[in-house]
Amino acid sequence: MERKLIVGITIGDYNGIGAEVIIRTLEDERLFRMADFVIYGHKSVISFYAKSIKAQHFQINEVTTLEKLNPKIGNLITCWDEQVNITPGEATSDAGAKALIALDRGTADLVAGHIDVLVTGPINKQTVNEHSADFKGQTEYITAKAGSDTSMMLLVSDRLRVGLVSNHLSLKDVPSKIDMPLIIAKLELLNKTLKQDFLIDKPKIAVLGLNPHSGDNGLLGKEEKEIIAPAVIKARDKGIVCMGPYPADGFFGAGSYLKFDAVLAMYHDQGLIPFKTIAFGSGVNYTAGINVIRTSPDHGTGYDIAGKDLADPDSLRAAIYEAIDIYHHRAQYKEMTANPIEKVRLSEDRDA
Repeated sequence: MERKLIVGITIGDYNGIGAEVIIRTLEDERLFRMADFVIYGHKSVISFYAKSIKAQHFQINEVTTLEKLNPKIGNLITCWDEQVNITPGEATSDAGAKALIALDRGTADLVAGHIDVLVTGPINKQTVNEHSADFKGQTEYITAKAGSDTSMMLLVSDRLRVGLVSNHLSLKDVPSKIDMPLIIAKLELLNKTLKQDFLIDKPKIAVLGLNPHSGDNGLLGKEEKEIIAPAVIKARDKGIVCMGPYPADGFFGAGSYLKFDAVLAMYHDQGLIPFKTIAFGSGVNYTAGINVIRTSPDHGTGYDIAGKDLADPDSLRAAIYEAIDIYHHRAQYKEMTANPIEKVRLSEDRDA
């Protein structure tokens, strides 16, 4: 019988909604048929929110190692020793410090192979950055810890997948970072991800322009003509089915994204604003292109509703499902491509 996967979940900012959505998600006993679950955080935080939202069907098993997980309820690894002052809705330096500690422990177990997939709770980058000056986001952090030079922030829902050429980058810096090699590399990564992680045999990718109206034939910018369009052509020469560049507003407004398996956006908000408009609450943030599997819900810390039992767990649940699906897809893809049949020329076959 195939073993159950181990799903790790980091608690995120303890003053946000991370603990609440974890608790509400793991109240559903059907999840434990799919996997074993381990939370990275602190028991006092989980107990505080379980009490504040009156979670009657939630149980937790505190463990020190991953060797003896309870398969019927959630498990907890305590990531720090001291008690914390929980103040729902407040951005505090200590919450940022503890979020980083939990993220570091969960990522270490993921990279070491002690857990199969990792789902990360929402953090406040500013408070985390106070304790790690080079911290740009969980995507970049996990990419580095996984030993990879590159990755892609890929937003996933049942109707839309959006990948980004640039992630957490100031808008004024985007044009100078967009070049042909980078776009081609991102298209190659996205194409491989769609095949390996989503089992799409011949994926079709739409590429967005950088400027309004895709530059309007050079009137509003030359990046489309000089960089993006040539990159699309070179990617096609490599066998990637891609089209563009498309003006982002008309592309999403007309529903053209429904004709493609994924969309490659040039910068963060160009991709995330339409994605969250279309799929907010059920979308998943996936770190594509690295050798480990990490997903997260598509929402932030939700300070305004923290501790009020108003947080919707659907996105966290979707992130768990997506991580498990990708794990199995990768295994299936590896099996399908392990021993490909070599092509033999017809003339050689006749000579034989």
